[in-house]
Amino acid sequence: MKPAALRRLGVLIFCGALLPFLSCAPSHSDVIVVGSKNFTESFILGEIFAQTIEAHTALKVERRFYLAGTYICQQAILAGRIDLYPEYTGTALTAILKQPTSGTKEGVYQMVKSEYERRFHLTLGPPLGFNDTFAMEIRGEDARRLNIKTLSQASAFAPQWHAGFGYEFMERPDGYRGLAATYGLHFAEEPRIMDLGLLARALRAHQIDLAAGNTTDGTIPSLDLFVLEDDRHYFPPYEAVSVVREQTIQQHPEISQILDRLAGRISDDEMQRLNYSVDGQHLDVKAVVHNFLKSKKLLD
Repeated sequence: MKPAALRRLGVLIFCGALLPFLSCAPSHSDVIVVGSKNFTESFILGEIFAQTIEAHTALKVERRFYLAGTYICQQAILAGRIDLYPEYTGTALTAILKQPTSGTKEGVYQMVKSEYERRFHLTLGPPLGFNDTFAMEIRGEDARRLNIKTLSQASAFAPQWHAGFGYEFMERPDGYRGLAATYGLHFAEEPRIMDLGLLARALRAHQIDLAAGNTTDGTIPSLDLFVLEDDRHYFPPYEAVSVVREQTIQQHPEISQILDRLAGRISDDEMQRLNYSVDGQHLDVKAVVHNFLKSKKLLD
């Protein structure tokens, strides 16, 4: 084969090898890639972002949902594989920035926003309106029978209980170890590590006695679960926000306008109802989001 042909062949081979990696990064000409974590609420919020962008801009939206947990989403956005995804200020504060679990809603938001911009060239959209803190859940019947309302009261019963938590909650700095130390929690055995989607039903089925969920879980009222009060204020605020690449905002400033439209538009109760529509009633996420956005006059 002639040298020129060999060079052309080499270029083709190189490009072929490079193609899978290039395809991982979004094209910023007219496509916005929205990500989400691997649980229902994050999926719903990602769909809210996607449908609002589609409705009010000429941009196309690619959905890359269920990207496992916090760390995977952070790596994906830093690598440019996604442009934005839903996050929580307390999670960003503790899991990513490794800061103490304290502060007001406003203080935590401003700290996370400034540090994300300084360290990562990422920024935060405005808060969406609800605070989804961790919820230590027990069965409603147990709360009524034992007359307990707080985590401090529950600590006396914990040695007879079996607990179940997600993997991330067991590992994160604002998770199990700090909670156990704050409240002196000692269970009958080491907590079971379970898929997030199984915890509430395992609790209802008496497979475990305490689970780490979220305050906006749709299954709390439907399964008659009770959220123990964090009376020692262990958990920081977890306001729902969007994390966005600064480069994406620079190339598509209309994204900022879209996120501003969503500011403060979702209450705690509304988020819980959205979650229940998907988890409890098994409705289609796209239809649930579409109807919600219509009700908020965020869609034409």
